[in-house]
Amino acid sequence: MARVEGEDLDYLFELARDKTVAGRRTLVATIGDLFFAQNDVLTDREKALMTEILRQLIHDVEITIRRALADRLAEQPMAPPDLVRALANDAIEVAHPLLVNSHVLQDLELVEIIRNRTLEHQLAIAIRKSLSEQVAEALVETDNIDVIKTLLDNHHAQISQKTMEYLVEQSQRVDTYQNPLLRRPDLDPQLAKRMYWWVSAALRAYILEHFDIDPSELDDTMEHAVQELASGAPSTQTKAVELAARLAEQGQISPTLILQTLRDGEVALFAALFARFTGIRLQLVHRMLFEPGGEGLCIACRGAGIDKSTFASIFVLTRKARGRNQPSHLNEMAGILGLYERIKPDAAGALLKKWQRDPSFLQAIWQVERPARGAAPAS
Repeated sequence: MARVEGEDLDYLFELARDKTVAGRRTLVATIGDLFFAQNDVLTDREKALMTEILRQLIHDVEITIRRALADRLAEQPMAPPDLVRALANDAIEVAHPLLVNSHVLQDLELVEIIRNRTLEHQLAIAIRKSLSEQVAEALVETDNIDVIKTLLDNHHAQISQKTMEYLVEQSQRVDTYQNPLLRRPDLDPQLAKRMYWWVSAALRAYILEHFDIDPSELDDTMEHAVQELASGAPSTQTKAVELAARLAEQGQISPTLILQTLRDGEVALFAALFARFTGIRLQLVHRMLFEPGGEGLCIACRGAGIDKSTFASIFVLTRKARGRNQPSHLNEMAGILGLYERIKPDAAGALLKKWQRDPSFLQAIWQVERPARGAAPAS
């Protein structure tokens, strides 16, 4: 059949006059069958006519019919753009197959849908196999954690270097981004190195295993950073060390004094007192204070007999000292307190003694969670 015969058109016109739900359903189904038949069935003029009829009728038929039509259009690279756009802006039940699979939708159209439609529309676009940098940027601009995580999990998505840098910085605040960012094959090793300072111990190990980064370089960088942040002016640091030495001689250093010093904002004096109280070198204390996850600080407090409540206050205040007003999530606090409870005092004390002999920070931190995995909660 080279074209639609006259009786076929008469039948379509008859259906068009039928305003019932059943009539509308039959009309859409019939036109759809004609449209998606072999290419030589309809002339260009007839295709345009069918498209216009469908476009005008799609909102008059029930959602199941619109969804069926969207399913068929989603797999058609030559589907009518106007009709695809209309259905892609429909309810998510209708729009979903088009948002995920249709190659007819252009970047600007996808961006408009992201900005003007629902969260479900954004999530559907975020899993497209064909997703440009422009569309990815629009998804990031939603500032919705679920949408951005879905985008990061989509390794087919193209994400610009500028957007990736932004998300890496955001991962300091949003832990949910850290894992999918580090597992993206297009993450620049320099960005992974930057993330090393605020991700968990497990993710730090992943970074060292999967990216070409020298651990000794990280160790040196951390030492330089914490000296700038914690030590302050050389004279201030020297006075703090001298005062800590005098208080130690008088037996006046206690967890209460250590905590109060930190509450007063005397970070240099706190570090010096903490070093004296735990018996570890000041250099290692500095690194513990600014180590991302706080595991080393937790072990040192547990091993030195500092109670859970005092440790919790120290943890929060040291986060403030490094520019974080509070733990990024409640589960960060819950996680570090859970570690405190899991580690037996004897195991923590043994590791503390090792640190007293060997100030190598990174090697020590890698062992922090090992005692915890096999340890029962302390009584």
